[in-house]
Amino acid sequence: MILRHTTIAPLLAAALLLAACGGDGDTTAGSGEPEERAPSAEEAPQEEPTEEPEPEPDPAAAAAEVEANELGQIPVLMYHRLMPDGGGDYDNTPEEFEAELRRLHEEGYVPITTAEMVSGRIDVPAGTTPVVLTFDDSTREQFALTEDGEVDPETSVGIMLALEEELDGFRATGSFYVLGSLFGVSAEQGAELLAALDDLGFEIGNHTAAHENLGQLDAAGVQRALAAGVANIQAAIPDAEVRTLSYPFGVRPEDPQLVASGSADGVEYTHEAGLLVGSGPSPSPYDAAFDPLAIPRIRSQPQPVDGDPDFGSNYWLEVLADAPERRYISDGDPDTIAFPAELEPELATDHADRAVTY
Repeated sequence: MILRHTTIAPLLAAALLLAACGGDGDTTAGSGEPEERAPSAEEAPQEEPTEEPEPEPDPAAAAAEVEANELGQIPVLMYHRLMPDGGGDYDNTPEEFEAELRRLHEEGYVPITTAEMVSGRIDVPAGTTPVVLTFDDSTREQFALTEDGEVDPETSVGIMLALEEELDGFRATGSFYVLGSLFGVSAEQGAELLAALDDLGFEIGNHTAAHENLGQLDAAGVQRALAAGVANIQAAIPDAEVRTLSYPFGVRPEDPQLVASGSADGVEYTHEAGLLVGSGPSPSPYDAAFDPLAIPRIRSQPQPVDGDPDFGSNYWLEVLADAPERRYISDGDPDTIAFPAELEPELATDHADRAVTY
């Protein structure tokens, strides 16, 4: 028995020694760390697919798609009173006014203000044409409030606001050229109405306080008249920026530069634009022929007239419908000026860096 035990002991010791040296397949001698191995295909990290960058939009192609022509003509329409019987040559019935606004919307026109027109940055949707709605003389029919403080729906402003609610894309905006007599009410009430009109986002422009013929005044008289118009507005809206003017009777002063800037009685004024009376559509503000101090306007005359053309709004809207290449058509980007390449000679040089041709 002693001989058997002495024979097994060396064998057992040898087996234990082999196990301690990694005899189970671990070939890392003298290390307790597990063996590193390459990950399988399923375990290997997968690279994210590289997305191709979106191509930059081509402004020329976009302009061509909508046949943009931002050197085309812009109608600047002139309104006065709304009268049940139609009033005089410069007036409309409420029904005529609404019908004309609906027609403008249907034919792809979007209202803007005079100040927006001359700002150098007209912002209307691609494929549409800006139209400037202007209102002279601050009459009762243009703007009033009801007893409960709501806009009178039968006024020009009331009709525009209702259409904005009804018609997709219609903007209730325009430029009101006001006198010292504001909307046919007392001075205090008129000032409140003017402030309310400004709060609604409409442009308030100068028409002088007393509707003076600027062509009959000397330089000092012109400045007094224009400064008084600005003072009238700022009495109701102290921080008002009066940027544009409608010439009473459509008459410019002998020195048109007196309109651009001046002062009288402690009031300074600056006008970026001056509006005339009846004529045709205005050149684009980017056209070399555009004169911001002599912008032509079209008298609102929604109904066709028998006999000789009256050159009112119906006449000119028909002309622009029959010759759409004459219309200003927006490319939808207010930072560019897009037009067919053959019109490039008409572009004012100070806008050349924004031109997109096709």
